[in-house]
Amino acid sequence: MMMIMEIWGKFGGFLILLICISRCINGDTDPNDASALRTMFSSLNSPGQLAQWTANGGDPCGESWKGVTCSGSRVTEIKLSGLSLSGSMGWSLQSLTALTNLDMSSNTLAGGIPYALPPNLTQLNLANNQFTGEIPYSISAMTKLTNLNLGHNQLNQLNDGLFYKLPSLSTLDISFNQLPNNLPDSFRNLSSLTALYLQNNQFTGTIDVLANLPLKDLNVANNRFTGWVPEQLKGINILKDGNSWSSGPAPPPPPGTPPARRNPGHSSGGGKSPSSGSDDGGSKKSGIGGGGIAGIIISILVVAAVVAFFIVKRRSKKRSPDIEKLDNEPFAPLTSNEVKEMKSVQTSSTAATKTFDTTASFNLRPPPSDRHKSFDEAESPKMPVVVVKKKPVAAPIDVTSYSIADLQIATGSFSIEHLLGEGSFGRVYRAHFDDGRVLAVKKIDSSTLPVDMSDDFVEMVSKISELHHPNVTELAGYCSEHGQHLLVYEFHRNGSLHDYLHLPDESNKPLIWNSRVKIALGTARALEYLHEVCSPSIIHKNIKSANILLDTELNPHLSDSGLACFLPNADEVLNRDASSGYSAPEVAMSGQYTLKSDVYSFGVVMLELLTGRKPFESSRPRSEQSLVRWATPQLHDIDALAEMVDSDLNGLYPVKSLSRFADVIALCVQPEPEFRPPMSEVVEALVRLVQRANMSKRTVGTDQGTSRPGGDNQDNEYMS
Repeated sequence: MMMIMEIWGKFGGFLILLICISRCINGDTDPNDASALRTMFSSLNSPGQLAQWTANGGDPCGESWKGVTCSGSRVTEIKLSGLSLSGSMGWSLQSLTALTNLDMSSNTLAGGIPYALPPNLTQLNLANNQFTGEIPYSISAMTKLTNLNLGHNQLNQLNDGLFYKLPSLSTLDISFNQLPNNLPDSFRNLSSLTALYLQNNQFTGTIDVLANLPLKDLNVANNRFTGWVPEQLKGINILKDGNSWSSGPAPPPPPGTPPARRNPGHSSGGGKSPSSGSDDGGSKKSGIGGGGIAGIIISILVVAAVVAFFIVKRRSKKRSPDIEKLDNEPFAPLTSNEVKEMKSVQTSSTAATKTFDTTASFNLRPPPSDRHKSFDEAESPKMPVVVVKKKPVAAPIDVTSYSIADLQIATGSFSIEHLLGEGSFGRVYRAHFDDGRVLAVKKIDSSTLPVDMSDDFVEMVSKISELHHPNVTELAGYCSEHGQHLLVYEFHRNGSLHDYLHLPDESNKPLIWNSRVKIALGTARALEYLHEVCSPSIIHKNIKSANILLDTELNPHLSDSGLACFLPNADEVLNRDASSGYSAPEVAMSGQYTLKSDVYSFGVVMLELLTGRKPFESSRPRSEQSLVRWATPQLHDIDALAEMVDSDLNGLYPVKSLSRFADVIALCVQPEPEFRPPMSEVVEALVRLVQRANMSKRTVGTDQGTSRPGGDNQDNEYMS
């Protein structure tokens, strides 16, 4: 024992020193978490009120940094409310993957809310600060979020698709901001929302999208809402003063609409809502509700109509020799020619009749004896024949099914006057409908989708209709008739980025620098959504300026999203255009598309925005024909970069912003795909560029969004 004590006396202090050094080097905190908190500390202007925090070194978990809670080596909570913190929150918060609660409320934080936020938050509270700009779309990927409070800021933009994938969100507070426009349709998907606070904004339109949510508390006061308060919301705790509600009774619902009934989540002190009928809000429902009864009645009417149709048809042809002969013969399937004949006279179908094909008149012939096993042989042979599809594909429910006749009328029989352009998969036409709507109709080329693949087309439409993002062109409808396959999209008056850059007309003023960065950032966010939010990931495969459409405010909308993933011959068609200048080197060699090949193509689009040049121009000297090969060596040379910039900018751009823009391009167009960044990092870099840009007065200008008829001017000081 004495010997042990002597050894400890000689070496104990040294061992303790080694342990301390080891702990200081390695720490108790995950390195990524520690780095994120150090960055946050610097972004908050290194406030003295954050005890133990430091911008260099330090161990948040081991040293119990103020407001930080850990579980093991991971940071799980950050609560820094009411500490008079200023500055911003930092740009590396996405690495805090174990963080579930972030509370930075009641401070004086300013600027934009960081786009890259911790992805697994259940609670986010940034209320009572001075945040401006938009609510970041990355919140839409926080599927575990239950409480979101962004109230009492100066936010002025709310993305339409923000709430499509937040099934757990129960409390949402975006009150006391400057949010304009109608409520986004994605509110309908908030299936767990019980408390919603929208007061003191500039919202317009109706609140009908809230009707079927399980709300208990709702505050919509002091906005610009119109119309009527839905019956379903009249039995909850609601504050609605300070709006322009319509007076008098609400108009009756359209015929066939199920009666309004209270959502199970609606309650008012245990009493019954006026629209709840005999249902008790505190008891479980059983049996069939009003909607179910209405559905049964509609189904019965549809079946009755079909039966009546065949009875009338049989009576009108009871003297036909062919039918009389058929009465004594077994059923026969249609031949391929007869199926084609049926398609040639088929009219616009409805959801109730899409599981079978019928015609007004066709001939039937006796089949081989083993071809009618699916029919009940005991039934009368005089029953009408219905050809059932082997694998019925459900029609998409969120888009409109158009007939060929509808689209022919709207496009002037697909006349040249209505032609908007021709892409890899077919021509696009402008369609004017009787109700005043203007949409874009893409007529899929038969070489891309053969006529006998209608089921595949409807399935493709169903998948594309699920894509919702403010920078992705929305699918509005489709048509699949007579071997023709067409997609109907929302229409954007300013046409494509390609036309804006390369086909200017007299009324088209060049894009200023702010707008070019805005277009790049919006397109990057669309790709980030396809690559990293959609599951499984969607490879676009056809990123080019012609597929980036601009609305009247020059916001970008990525078209053809999902199309190349689901069309059977898409890769073969796209590989024919591999020499267009957009294709990554590995695609030109192997014909294989990946997420990283999309990143490369996006980098080429950024080069277009920077230089105003097309990706490939055979009219130029050989060394300058390929935009990437010509530009890449010069991207890090500030003098050469200034020479490359589109002359239409007239030198009106911030030099640092230009240099950072070029840095992002250089990363995206690297020849080795493994070195290209994911789109989330591209978005983050562009957001940093926007936030850090010190826009001089000479760069502030106005792009005229009137290069196409009907465009509006826009304010482009979004980066200031």
